[in-house]
Amino acid sequence: MSKPASAVSAAASPALSPALRDASDADFPAIQAIYAHHVLTGVASFEETPPSVDDMRSRHATIIALGLPFLVAEFDGQVAGYCYANLYRPRIAYRHTLEDSIYIDDAYRGRGIGRALLQALIARCERGPWRQMIAVVADGGTGGSMSLHRDAGFELVGTLRGVGFKHGRWIDTTLMQRPLGEGVQTS
Repeated sequence: MSKPASAVSAAASPALSPALRDASDADFPAIQAIYAHHVLTGVASFEETPPSVDDMRSRHATIIALGLPFLVAEFDGQVAGYCYANLYRPRIAYRHTLEDSIYIDDAYRGRGIGRALLQALIARCERGPWRQMIAVVADGGTGGSMSLHRDAGFELVGTLRGVGFKHGRWIDTTLMQRPLGEGVQTS
C-alpha cells in the first residue's frame, strides 16, 4: 500500500515507524473501535457509552470545520491509533488554546505511536493561529500519558481532584500545558 501524500514518517526506518496521515472516511470503523475500547475499559475518556461510527464521523467533521488536525497512525495498512486537536473551551477568549486527544489500539502500545502522533499534532497546530495546547490527563497518567506529554514539552500546571466518576471510583485529572509557536509572546 502506498503512503498518501500527507503521510509523515515518525522515524528514519519506515518498517518500524507508523505512517501518519489525515483521517479519512474509511478510517472511522477502526477509530470507533479503538475509542470504544478506551471508553469501556479505561479512564482516558470520561464518556461511559461508546459513540457510534456516525457519531465519530460527525465529531471529525466539526474538528475539520474549525481547521484543526485529525490524524491517524497506520502499521501495515491498519489504523493503530489516532489523535486530534479541539478547542479547549468554546468561549471566544479561549480561541488560541487547544486540547489534544490521543488514543492507541492496545495491540500497538509501546511502539512509539503516541509520541509520533503527538509530535505531528503539535507541528500541525503550530502552523495555525493557536498559542497554547492543554493536555487533560486522567488518573495520574497511569497509561503513560504524563511522560508522553512531558517529553513533548508539556508542563504540569495542576490537578483537579475527584472531578470524574467512572468504573465505580472518583478520578482526578491532571492539567498539562505547552506553548505552540511563539506562545504568549505575540498577540
